Amino acid sequence: MAASASSSSSSSSALRRLLPALLLAALSILSSSRLAKCDGEDDNLLQGINGYRTSLNLTALTKNDNAECLAKEIADQFKNKPCTNTTGADTVPGTEPQFSNFPTLLANCHLNVSVTRDGAIMPACVPNLVSSLVLTNFTQSQYSGNLNDSKYTGIGISSENDWMVVILTTNTPEGTYLTVKSAGLILKGSFIYQLLFLLIGFVLLL
Repeated sequence: MAASASSSSSSSSALRRLLPALLLAALSILSSSRLAKCDGEDDNLLQGINGYRTSLNLTALTKNDNAECLAKEIADQFKNKPCTNTTGADTVPGTEPQFSNFPTLLANCHLNVSVTRDGAIMPACVPNLVSSLVLTNFTQSQYSGNLNDSKYTGIGISSENDWMVVILTTNTPEGTYLTVKSAGLILKGSFIYQLLFLLIGFVLLL
């Protein structure tokens, strides 16, 4: 009888030790599932948008990690807002929501307004993010003007709840969405090259 009680106690103790690990594993699986779902939605939209641009003889947009980072930050701001007929793609131009913490959102992605000014931020709200409806919210709305514009070359996409945020980037210094540090390195490199050309020119004149 005593042996049976001891065995039961050992089993309970072992189970208690395993419980935290099991809970962490379950949370990890749920988190991975959520991330995979979001990535799938984002990839589907990217394919749809590039298919749309191809039909207009425009170049496909390439993924921009920094734009995607900012899209995630903005989607997180929208996630608890309900869909209405005046939100997202249906927003009346000039009445777009303004985030007082926008500089912080930029800083979280190592960006500032000087490298994002020429970009386009396009949030859309679609219940359950139905793929076909998400795409038409961009290709058959006021956003289509941006998608039809050849100046845009890059894209960042992220979603939260019923919200999908698309950010378009350009090749201009004001729209590259390069991190501030990267932008500084490019400017520094450009200065060095100019200095080398001047030195070479000076040597040739000797």
